[in-house]
Amino acid sequence: MTTMRTAAVASTAEEITALLLDLDAPVWIVRADDRVGATADETVAAGTQVLAAVAPLPPERLGDSAFRTAHGVRAAYAAGAMANGIASPALVKAMARNGYLAAYGAAGVAPAAVDAALGELARELDGQPFACNLIHSPSESALERAIIDACLRHDVRCVEASAFMDLTAEVVRYRAAGLAVDRQGGIERRHRVIAKVSRVEVADLFLRPAPVRLLRDLVGAGRITEEQARLAEQVPMADDITAEADSGGHTDRRPLTVLLPELIAARDRLATSVAGAGQVRIGAAGGLGTPDAVAAAFGLGAAYVVTGSVNQSATEAAQCAATKNLLARAEFADCAMSPSSDMFELGVQVQVLRRGTMFAARAQRLYDTYRAYDGLDTLPATLRAELESTLFRRPLDEVWQECVRYFTERDPAQLAGAEQDPKAKMALVFRWYLGLSSGWSIRGEADRVADYQIWCGPAMGAFNTWTAGTYLAAPENRAVADIAGQLMFGAAYLTRVAQLRTAGVRLPAACARYVPRPLEDR
Repeated sequence: MTTMRTAAVASTAEEITALLLDLDAPVWIVRADDRVGATADETVAAGTQVLAAVAPLPPERLGDSAFRTAHGVRAAYAAGAMANGIASPALVKAMARNGYLAAYGAAGVAPAAVDAALGELARELDGQPFACNLIHSPSESALERAIIDACLRHDVRCVEASAFMDLTAEVVRYRAAGLAVDRQGGIERRHRVIAKVSRVEVADLFLRPAPVRLLRDLVGAGRITEEQARLAEQVPMADDITAEADSGGHTDRRPLTVLLPELIAARDRLATSVAGAGQVRIGAAGGLGTPDAVAAAFGLGAAYVVTGSVNQSATEAAQCAATKNLLARAEFADCAMSPSSDMFELGVQVQVLRRGTMFAARAQRLYDTYRAYDGLDTLPATLRAELESTLFRRPLDEVWQECVRYFTERDPAQLAGAEQDPKAKMALVFRWYLGLSSGWSIRGEADRVADYQIWCGPAMGAFNTWTAGTYLAAPENRAVADIAGQLMFGAAYLTRVAQLRTAGVRLPAACARYVPRPLEDR
């Protein structure tokens, strides 16, 4: 684009960028005096040859307006749950008060603490929207029940269901217990379910109504009414399904450019035969750490976007300063897969930060040991001594006694199985290390830095690259709602840039990057 001096027509990269940054105003690309430029003045545009144009695009217009309406938020953006309370009440409240949805990270938190956190959120937010995470816990079903009990007790209106491989009685109970007939005779959904999935077959479960067998069991146990069961047979299990791509924590590391279109297509196919399936919104998560990635997700058809890893370094996240500094230095390739605590026996993995910690390698060694031996008593003496001195830092018998005390309160059924099966006992002991390692990171235990389990995906590194040299480079400046605002504003700006490029406009290269700047400086 060559320089021109026609009044009210921008020609330099700085001038064009300034016009496009005013997201509330249209921009026309015009030809005047045989030169090409940009203007936001309709009168000027009317007197020239218009080559292309972009309409106003405030960040609040990105995504599906039905998501904003259903959840009572101003933007189609959510902060996903980060387990062990890392997505803290403070983080959830900050997001809610700025018009965004966020999910409290209930996974791995003791039921009493979950109950207290939900009570605090319900009391202080007083009707403002928020969600609670419900993680699939096939080896600890009592935990699912405790979380749903707490959600029902505190009238939590939205649950983010994650890591599910099949529907369970508890997620079905939550959905059904919120159904009622409205004044127009339709079905009112007081309990919204957002399902995080990475496989089409799991999405299919949430696109359909709850299985009749689970509904009948719940009715028989007196946990839902016949009327609620009848209504649950008529609506999909989820209101929203999040395509979880290459993310921190539980992930199948699917590429978003493949997974999101697959889930949208699956939804549309099922809509021809399942009533209500067509209204289920499909959102995007995983790898969303820059405005470019967020804009791309919306461009692929995402109804909303969900961020995770980038929020761990936010000021409101329940992570210690040392961990936030590690996260702020991460690059996009500084991640590794390691065994998960909650699904250890199944071989399920989570994505964690590799740089600055030895957790991934140590956790994998525990899983390999679990696969190779039938119980603690069959471990070679040298191996047992090494594990006790490096990872556990105490005799394994003492670790087992701690497991007994822990599961006696949390889920006694775990102990019953372990007493009969040496391999199950070994799994609980190894899960002790996996379970505590994230707590060491959260609390900042200095002598356990090498064992920090920090859930993290490549989005964290991309975010750090994008914010390098700006005020957001320092963790102490990373307020979670500001992160959301910057990502959404930048995505709207870059969407307008992409619209012009798609129309054949050759913009200066400098226009193709959005640099985060404080709101008052825009």
